[in-house]
Amino acid sequence: MPRVTPFYAVKCNNDEAILSALAALGAGFDCASDAELDMVLELGVPTGRIVFANACKRPRDIRRAAEKQANLTTFDTASELAKLARWHPATRALLRIRADDPAARCQLGNKYGADPSEVPALLQAAKEMGIEVCGISFHVGSGATNPDAFSEAIALARTAFDAGTGLGFTMDLLDIGGGFCEGRVMGDVAVAVNTALALHFPVSSGVRIIAEPGRYFAESCATFGSMVFGVRDGRCAKSGAAIRDYWITDGIYGSMNSLLYDHATVAPRPLHMMTNEAVNGATDLTDGPMLRGCVFGPTCDGLDTVLHDYALPNLDVGDWLVFRNHGAYTFVGACPFNGMDPAPATFYVFSEN
Repeated sequence: MPRVTPFYAVKCNNDEAILSALAALGAGFDCASDAELDMVLELGVPTGRIVFANACKRPRDIRRAAEKQANLTTFDTASELAKLARWHPATRALLRIRADDPAARCQLGNKYGADPSEVPALLQAAKEMGIEVCGISFHVGSGATNPDAFSEAIALARTAFDAGTGLGFTMDLLDIGGGFCEGRVMGDVAVAVNTALALHFPVSSGVRIIAEPGRYFAESCATFGSMVFGVRDGRCAKSGAAIRDYWITDGIYGSMNSLLYDHATVAPRPLHMMTNEAVNGATDLTDGPMLRGCVFGPTCDGLDTVLHDYALPNLDVGDWLVFRNHGAYTFVGACPFNGMDPAPATFYVFSEN
C-alpha cells in the first residue's frame, strides 16, 4: 500500500528493540496512553509521527499530550470533545467512525466508533467547542480478513469527510486503522484498500493516508520457548486411552494471555534436549508415538491451560515447546501472577540476510 504511512500500534508489542527499529525506518506510532507516548518520545521520535489513537482518553493522557505537544488524536463522542476542549484545545482531531469486519479476530466496533448517523452532530459539536477536525479514522477490527470491510469503510469515510468540509474544516488526513494480517489475506486487503483510495481519495485530493498496523509487524518476528518442568501419565476416563500431560514455564497469565484476549491459536514445535556426555544440544521430535493430553501453565489455577487434548511426542522434564509467530499481543499483556515472572530472558537475533 504505497500511499499508506504506517503508525505502529505500540500496544501490540512495546519491546524497545521493535520500537527503535521501526523508528529508525521512519515509521510513525499509534499511542494510547501517557506511558506509551513517553516511551516513543524517549526514542527521539518527533511528535509529528505520533497519533494518540485512543478515542476515549484519561484526563492524564490528554494533559500529557498537551504538555509534549502531541497534537493529533481521535474522538468519537461529545464527552471526549469536551475533555479535549478543556485540557488540549490546540490538538487536531480525527473523528473515528464505526466500520466493522464481522470476521475479524477481535471486534472493536462494540467499544469505539461513531455511527454514520452521529457524524453530523459530532462535527458540529467540535466546531462549537473550537476543536480542529482534520480528518477521519476507522478500525475494522484486529486480525481482519475481509477486503470488502476496508472498501466499505473508506467509502463511509468519504461521506464523513464531505460533511466535515461542509462545516468549514480542512480535512486532509485519513487513518485506515490496523488489524492487517500477513500473507495472501493481506494481499487481498491491499488491493481493496488501494482501489478504494483511488476511487474516493485520489492522489489529487491531497489527503494524507496513515494506518495503525500492529500484528503485521510484530507477530512473526518473535519466537517463544517454554521449558517442560512437569509430566503426568494417565488414561482417558472415557476411552481408556493413554494420555500424557505437561506443565510448562509459561501460561495464560504470561505470554499465553493471547489465547484469551486475542483469540490466538498455538501449535508448538517440541524440542528434545540431549544432555548426555556424547551429545549436548537439541533436536526436533518428529518421529515416535504421539499421546494426547493437556499442556498446563505454571500457576496454581485450573484456568491456566495452554492446550487441551493435544497430541505431542513423549517429552521429559527439561524438554521444550517452541511457539512461532508469538510477538503480537503476548508478552505485552503478561503479569507476574503467583509470583511467576513471564519471559525471564529475551534474546535478539540480527541477520544481514
